[in-house]
Amino acid sequence: MGCYYIEDIDKWANEVRAGDELRLSGVIYTARDAAHKKLFELLDAGLPLPIELDKTVFYYAGPTEARPGTVIGSCGPTTSSRMDKFTPRLLELGLRGVIGKGERSITVKEAFAENSRLYMCALGGAGAIASAAIKKCDVIAFPELGCESIKRLEVENMPVFCAYDLHGGDIFSRSVK
Repeated sequence: MGCYYIEDIDKWANEVRAGDELRLSGVIYTARDAAHKKLFELLDAGLPLPIELDKTVFYYAGPTEARPGTVIGSCGPTTSSRMDKFTPRLLELGLRGVIGKGERSITVKEAFAENSRLYMCALGGAGAIASAAIKKCDVIAFPELGCESIKRLEVENMPVFCAYDLHGGDIFSRSVK
């Protein structure tokens, strides 16, 4: 375990293995179902996206509203498989990695491998833990979507686990003893 800076993901991604605990610092972006649909509408229309995918890690989360004196409300991961129909194309377009929860389809797992990208998992049901790592939150796209808008999060030591590594490792395929 160590601190891994998002902007250096290409430098450290090859070192981590499925099951490794990581502490992420840097900028990540929330994006869930509704935001993915809007991104694809822009892509299909040939319009520019509100973010540069080649510099981006998505966190599949829809944070709750911040209480007074806090940066953000609870910010736990949502089920990643809901984004499976979108993920391969976004990885091909340069998306650097994804944080969510749960196993992915074989097609998506292969897309992570083919594009040399990481799939990381945050702890489901532990939104308060993830929230504590978030130091800044700004809505950058689709504010009309409320909690599902795309938000730019500055995180410090956010705990995640490597789920699919660049060497074919997969935490979901390990046998339990």
